[in-house]
Amino acid sequence: MSIDAHSETLSFQAEVKQLLDLMIHSLYSNREIFLRELVSNASDACDKLRFEGLSDDALFEADPNLAITVTADKDARTVTIRDNGIGMSRQEVIDNVGTIAKSGTKQFMSALTGDQAKDAHLIGQFGVGFYSAFIVADKVTLTTRRAGLTPEHGVRWVSAGDGQFTLETVERPQRGTEVVLHLRQGEEFDSFLEDWTIKSTIRKYSDHITFPIQMPIAHGDNAGELEKVNAASALWTQPKEGITPEEYDSFYEHVAHDFEPPLAHIHATLEGRQEYTVLLYLPKRAPFDLWDREQKHGVKLFVKRVFIMEATEELMPRYLRFVRGVIDSSDLPLNVSREILQQNPLLDAIKKGAVKKVLDLLKDLAKDKPEDFATFWKTFGVVLKEGVIEDRTNQERIAKLLRFNSTAHTEEQTVALADYVERMKEGQKAIYYITAENPAAAAKSPHLEIFRKKGIEVLLLTDRIDEWLVEHLTEFDDKPLVSVAKGNLDLGDLETEEEKEQHKQEEEQAADLTARIGEILGEKVEKVRITHRLTDSPACLVAPEGGMSGQLERIMKEMGQNIPTTAPILEINPHHPVVERLKSSEGETAADLAWLLLDQALLAEGGKLADPGAFVARLNRMLAG
Repeated sequence: MSIDAHSETLSFQAEVKQLLDLMIHSLYSNREIFLRELVSNASDACDKLRFEGLSDDALFEADPNLAITVTADKDARTVTIRDNGIGMSRQEVIDNVGTIAKSGTKQFMSALTGDQAKDAHLIGQFGVGFYSAFIVADKVTLTTRRAGLTPEHGVRWVSAGDGQFTLETVERPQRGTEVVLHLRQGEEFDSFLEDWTIKSTIRKYSDHITFPIQMPIAHGDNAGELEKVNAASALWTQPKEGITPEEYDSFYEHVAHDFEPPLAHIHATLEGRQEYTVLLYLPKRAPFDLWDREQKHGVKLFVKRVFIMEATEELMPRYLRFVRGVIDSSDLPLNVSREILQQNPLLDAIKKGAVKKVLDLLKDLAKDKPEDFATFWKTFGVVLKEGVIEDRTNQERIAKLLRFNSTAHTEEQTVALADYVERMKEGQKAIYYITAENPAAAAKSPHLEIFRKKGIEVLLLTDRIDEWLVEHLTEFDDKPLVSVAKGNLDLGDLETEEEKEQHKQEEEQAADLTARIGEILGEKVEKVRITHRLTDSPACLVAPEGGMSGQLERIMKEMGQNIPTTAPILEINPHHPVVERLKSSEGETAADLAWLLLDQALLAEGGKLADPGAFVARLNRMLAG
């Protein structure tokens, strides 16, 4: 059949042009990573064919032995990476090589550190690895044919990295993809034409690729024959005793595209109703897409060593989305669609078992390596807190891992709930907490005054998610979690009978005053009452029992939520000079003092004044008077 040699010249996206410039001019000290990236792409293509071939073995075209071949030609100054994987159609070449996923480049650019070694490792994370070819090549030729298409549907893509590429339809008998790099001139590029450089680079970065990576033998009787240069074995299937820490770290770099070794890992085979192996890692640093709701990176699922999918929520809940690694099942069906797989009860059981392993790993890390756990918490603590809300089954396990600031430890989130309970004062029946925008604001809150006076520790909850966390985590170790800024404060046995009687008398004596302030402030407050919380400040705002805190209300409004404003309770300190002055004031002075009490209480908890001008006018009148 004749070939329609349809040829066209197209321009790269603007972002791709930026990326090419970066590759050429900014990553010159880590040139060897081009081979890692192109071999990784070839491995992905083989994985995809092996998976699609499960339901359509005609795609193998009588060539089921998947492999990657790397060759160098010194005379032509070319390095060629060839695979017999899934290949690409013409449109797939345009989509995958001529453009970049909308978020990839911009996020990649913003994540660059300026450290070339670190930035070189970021390439794979962001899915832009193909373009690393231009670090060493001044021209790249890609020839491909998708498995299942006839030979006349081959496609050739050529670019000099100058902002344009040409696309041409060609005859290609073999399926898969061949990438030919025409190396730049210069001694610094010559080494990539040497077999020993290519072999050592493959063994350094790609030894654990599960497909054989082949190179022709250079000398001897077998010259020209292909030999396997990587281990080509699934690390997770090997006995733990025979795997070195360096091999574990190397495999982590491969699956996570990370330049730092992991914080910890778990490698285990679980047996019972079903058998599966997990090799899971905790990173030291946050993946670039940690806060991306459409995150695609995660744990890779294999079935009998056949790659099925890179799953996120199918294998790990969202609150463990930072975990990297592989899960290999012996019992899941191979020839099944992703949609059916998502509903498979075996997969659900695997997920539950893997989650338990990760939480146990974190528990051991907190117990045996507290410094490493502190590193983990600083990076991923906020994400783990999501588990308290999302995972009722493991809520107690997760609660034991939580760390907070407290009035006893304001600098870092180091206080575990178990530590707090152990330090509770005799007679204390609740775990007290306050939510605020940051630790400094929380530590200076007037709500803490009585707790400081009595030496009662209070947790300082300053992550935004904490407002939702305390709605779901209502108790720990049979101790209720109680906000110091909500409802009536009942310190129980922490107060003496004399103190309780004094509070009662003060409330009776100030009944007229609280009623008068309530009339002045009107609907701005639910009620005015005497405080038991304050020792130094004149007033504070308290949310009604079961109501929304001021902090949560502000967060919701910042998120664009249209929520009704809840009138707070204003508590006043009858012993404060401002309140004493208000008792004996009338008219405008009394009104100004009442409004100032409300406004400063709002400011003290991080709120914003509805009418700053009126506040300033009242304050000036007080200062002048």
